[in-house]
Amino acid sequence: MKKIISIDLGGTRIKAGIIENGRILAESSLDSYSTVGFISRLPQIEKTVDALLGQLNISREETKGMAISFPGIVDSVQMRTVSINAKFIDAIGFDFTGWAGEKWGCDLIIENDARCALIGEWQYGAGQGFNSLVMLTLGTGVGGSALIEGKLLRGRHFQAGCLGGHFTIDFKGGICNCGNVGCVETIASTWSLPGVAVQHPSFAKSKLAQAEEIDYKLLFSLYRENDPAAIGIATQSMDAWSAAVINLVHAYDPEMVIIGGGIMKSSDIILPYITDKVHKHAWTPWGKVKIAKAFYSDSAALPGSAYIYHNGANLYL
Repeated sequence: MKKIISIDLGGTRIKAGIIENGRILAESSLDSYSTVGFISRLPQIEKTVDALLGQLNISREETKGMAISFPGIVDSVQMRTVSINAKFIDAIGFDFTGWAGEKWGCDLIIENDARCALIGEWQYGAGQGFNSLVMLTLGTGVGGSALIEGKLLRGRHFQAGCLGGHFTIDFKGGICNCGNVGCVETIASTWSLPGVAVQHPSFAKSKLAQAEEIDYKLLFSLYRENDPAAIGIATQSMDAWSAAVINLVHAYDPEMVIIGGGIMKSSDIILPYITDKVHKHAWTPWGKVKIAKAFYSDSAALPGSAYIYHNGANLYL
């Protein structure tokens, strides 16, 4: 089977890899600068992909195609981006297919990044052996995706299952960058964390107030040090993610929920907390849904999108 060039356009990092039979033969990453835009990053993306091909001594003829994971709503029939919030906004209307053909002489598929990550986990990671799965990805934003009886949920307008971060969990909450009120992301995501943190009553006395950058790596580090503000903010975040998982369980009736993304580097704290909340509050009279950490730390979308490239015709509900 020929190799697939796979690119995952994350809000913080852009990852590129060469995939063969689900294996990542080589990968690299670069800063996204996603608020600046997508087109300005094209030269560096091209350079990164060419370096990977050169590293493996792979010619154009040995690459079958390209698969792109995109952090927004994607028309995976016309292979175009439809909508995105606050990052890579100039990718709307960009001719991805023409770009791949001109630069590498190959065709292309593009799909929502959370869907790609779910397929990667289903085929090669934590979801192997299950056919009804949902996934929540915790990172710059909060993504969601659903696989029902082995079929990827897409919907009439390509947004079914992939807006888990935009479930309303506080109808009196803050305005999200999507325009909704009280989304999961407004309470618990990397982009919203600094604003959430400064509102905590103990913020000024916390080491958080001295930090140049407030992210979840720092937050959970201070949580382990029993910093009161960090404990309060982290607990609020985990409550928000638990609510999102419960909504996903109620909406899609999965056998398993997979939680992935960069924030799950603190899974030893996050996973038991969410599991306990879900098992207490989700309405599952049949038993307890399995809650699992993603097998891939943050690269499931690379083999996942390659799998969609090869199998997309039979994959969608």
